[in-house]
Amino acid sequence: MLIRPRLNDFHDLAFTQQDVDFAIPFLNEDIPLYLDPFLLWKSPSMQDNSLHTAISNSFNHIGYLLKKGQENEALTILKTSSECAEVGMGSSSKRRGVRISEKTALSISYLFSNVPQISKNGFTHFEEIQLYIDQISKDRVSDIACNFLKSFLIDYTIQQSDRHRIPLEKVEINNLYDYKKNQFVVENTYLPVNPETKQPILVVPKRWLRYIPWINYEDYFDGYFVKEILYEQGNIPTRVEILEFNRKNYDVVQNYVKQKEKTLEDCKNDPLFKQIPIISAKRKLDSIIKLPSGKTDNADKKYEDSVCQLMASALYPYLDFAETQSRTDSGTQIRDLIFYNNRSYDFLKDIYDDYQTRQIVMELKNVAKVERDHVNQLNRYLSESFGRFGILITRNPLPKPIFKNTIDLWAGQRKCIIALTDEDLKLMTSVYESKQRHPIEVIKKKYLEFKRSCPS
Repeated sequence: MLIRPRLNDFHDLAFTQQDVDFAIPFLNEDIPLYLDPFLLWKSPSMQDNSLHTAISNSFNHIGYLLKKGQENEALTILKTSSECAEVGMGSSSKRRGVRISEKTALSISYLFSNVPQISKNGFTHFEEIQLYIDQISKDRVSDIACNFLKSFLIDYTIQQSDRHRIPLEKVEINNLYDYKKNQFVVENTYLPVNPETKQPILVVPKRWLRYIPWINYEDYFDGYFVKEILYEQGNIPTRVEILEFNRKNYDVVQNYVKQKEKTLEDCKNDPLFKQIPIISAKRKLDSIIKLPSGKTDNADKKYEDSVCQLMASALYPYLDFAETQSRTDSGTQIRDLIFYNNRSYDFLKDIYDDYQTRQIVMELKNVAKVERDHVNQLNRYLSESFGRFGILITRNPLPKPIFKNTIDLWAGQRKCIIALTDEDLKLMTSVYESKQRHPIEVIKKKYLEFKRSCPS
């Protein structure tokens, strides 16, 4: 079974996260990013600006319904729009969330009825509700925006699926917001699906994603309220007290929003993975080299942490990092590093073809001398799920009897285990710094050396 499988992994599609315009969905958990409507508002794209207007108009229609006395319909739209399982964004480990409660929906409706400026003009940035209502944060902002954009996201997902050959199946979308009717409708269409649950999957452009919305409560409190308002208040009020203050002082919130609009150039999308800078890579390498082998003073844990950060950055974008310290089902064994193999480099395609390697396992051993048990442990991981290629990252070259053991494994079971040492990490860091070649070539070099030692 693959670790943290993604949509492309299940369908055996050879593209990396860098290759595509969208965030590749996980099948069993959420992507830890959120759609930020502010990125659509600040975008130079007329399409993005129009979509932002559509979000705002759809949300403000709730206020229109309330004025017409259609409270039940308004609350239904609020609750329905508050969870968008198809996009799988947030912190859920099961791609499932819950809608807002009736109480929270009523609190939002209160804004349209009791804050005169909102009642009259509605919202330009509906994510301001985080500054007025408790229990509303980045996940709700993202889900509401995604629901109001679902029609566009369906078309976008179909387009990207055609481009990257992602299989589609006929599905029923129960809560599709119809912008003309201003209500949720049911529609049948074709989309990628989760192979286990058969639930439809929508993909979202990377350019719209951030870890935290540009307008958010924490930034408002730390960057504006404390500096501009709190000095007049004395004691620090609670969050609930601040939200109540905001509802009674609309202009205070608007001044904060205007400040955020003025600094829009600083608002950028967040990448799903960010490489550490060259100077940080060199520091990681330096700390690795200085560490003693063994477990003294937690040296093994420090070794694992530094190697993990160094390797994840050095091998990007050819290898997308999957997970660190992933326990087996029994909880008794640990696979130190797991990378997705999307065949984005000739060597990676070779090991995929020769060893059926869909994910690359890297076992970290902070020991002075690798022993047979270490090799056997990695060998046990090289199963049908991962393929028959693995890497031992350790301090020194393998002793001759242990190296012969790896040759025997190749000869007898066609399993390939190569070792990277401190010297190899030095070379990878040097290549990473120079940018003349790519660090993955160091692994390719070690593999070719290994193959030359194998019997023909």
